Amino acid sequence: MNGEIRALLAKLGGLPVSIDTIDDNGDLYAAGLSSFASVQLMLGLEEAFDIEFPDHLLNRKSFASIAAIENTVKTILADRKVA
Repeated sequence: MNGEIRALLAKLGGLPVSIDTIDDNGDLYAAGLSSFASVQLMLGLEEAFDIEFPDHLLNRKSFASIAAIENTVKTILADRKVA
């Protein structure tokens, strides 16, 4: 999952630095992720993982780092299995 997220960030994130230079816990907004790019990333994640972000997870914290994105996607997938 980490590799897929990194690939989507590289493609959709519009970051001025290589995704390979960003640690899993590195601040993506400090690295250059814009609010527009985070929406593009969200749409890419929804397509790649066949998920839909619920309103309560549409916030800066959910997209703050690669680790945060991975945890958010895992939460959505786990909630879907329970429902």
